[in-house]
Amino acid sequence: MFKPARPLHLDSNQQKRLQSLVRSGKTSQKIVRRASIILAAAAGTPNHAIAQELHTSRPTVLRWRARFRRFGVPGLLKDATRAGRKPALSAARIQEIVEATLHTTPPQATHWSVRTMAKAHGLSRMTIQRIWHAHRLQPHRVETFKLSRDPHFVEKLRDIVGLSLNPPDKALVLAVDEKSQIQALDRTAPLLPLRPGIPARQTHDYKRHGTTTLFAALRLLDGRVIGECLPRHRGREFIRFLERIDRETRQDLDLHLIVDNYSTHKTPQVQRWLKRHRRFHLHFTPTSSSWLNLVERWFGEITRRRIRRGSFRSVNELIAAINAYLEEHNRESKRFTWTKDAKTILRKIQYCNEALGTAH
Repeated sequence: MFKPARPLHLDSNQQKRLQSLVRSGKTSQKIVRRASIILAAAAGTPNHAIAQELHTSRPTVLRWRARFRRFGVPGLLKDATRAGRKPALSAARIQEIVEATLHTTPPQATHWSVRTMAKAHGLSRMTIQRIWHAHRLQPHRVETFKLSRDPHFVEKLRDIVGLSLNPPDKALVLAVDEKSQIQALDRTAPLLPLRPGIPARQTHDYKRHGTTTLFAALRLLDGRVIGECLPRHRGREFIRFLERIDRETRQDLDLHLIVDNYSTHKTPQVQRWLKRHRRFHLHFTPTSSSWLNLVERWFGEITRRRIRRGSFRSVNELIAAINAYLEEHNRESKRFTWTKDAKTILRKIQYCNEALGTAH
């Protein structure tokens, strides 16, 4: 048998506050229970009887009696702070894992996996995964890059970025390029449609039905695209596309075309044509710097949205699909906004060069 506990002493203010908490419809249930424990204890009810009446345990009753004696009514309104769980690994141990991930490789492999790292350090794979996630480490991923070795890189960069950020007055800036060798691929079996939990599926093998080349000129002003599919991408096809640009743009505007260094853009035929059409001005991107030409961004979109997963039984069917995409894009075109100035780009390239220990 438990020795009966002495009744708690409450003054009139404490009595009123506790009764108000119990009666209020806005008080949380756990606060109501705590206030009820104290009121019952003040009335002389034994602890085991309080626990039975309020459907709780005797240790809980004892805990809130002790809390009330120490802190009064405010002590019932919030939970006591508790010590957090001790970290499973020390900071030094975690740093060891991070350093090993960054500066070492496993025997006979190019990179660590969670399982090989866990085995090497005697930890669980989930522990390694949590450490990598916290430090944003992804050893399984690799990205490629290429630095331009163009001796006139800086001048060309400033020219292209200047056109994008501050186009000349009474002029139209166009990002121009060709997407060559687009294949009309026909899958050997029909596409299996998307289903809940199962992605759309297509056969790995296919039939080739020829290729086409998409010439495109992206207007930096509004994102509209002048496009045309031609069978090849020689100088004469480029001139044909320039003539189309000439027809579809206002004659009172100068045209500044951002192009890459492909030989098609520099043939003697093209040079003669440009001399006869003085409103055309070609601006060449630095070598190995196609990312400076915004039309490449648009090529990526049409490839992802219309070409890559398409099935085409002929080149004409492929061209029809491309033309339909062009029409739809131009109906609701949005401009591609260039945000980085030349100084910012050069600073990042300089940082990359320093990291590689090379000079531009």
